[in-house]
Amino acid sequence: MSECPHIAELPRPEPAPQGETCSECLAAGSNPVQLRFCLVCGQVGCCDSSPHQHATQHYKDTGHAVMRTFEPGQSWRWCFVDGSIV
Repeated sequence: MSECPHIAELPRPEPAPQGETCSECLAAGSNPVQLRFCLVCGQVGCCDSSPHQHATQHYKDTGHAVMRTFEPGQSWRWCFVDGSIV
């Protein structure tokens, strides 16, 4: 894993999650495959393996670059700008 400049821009401590699942999938009656957590604002969205890819759409809409997995037992983070695990 490598460091990216966007990590330094993240709020400390992490924001509280805005929910326990992808609210957009819930509203659409869809099931997320895996969840992602925005480390800027706390939005919880579904991954790119999910039909609607709400986590990526959140990045495109907001520019919030770094998210982490919201799956139990996992802790990796992803930077959309750098296209890498951080």
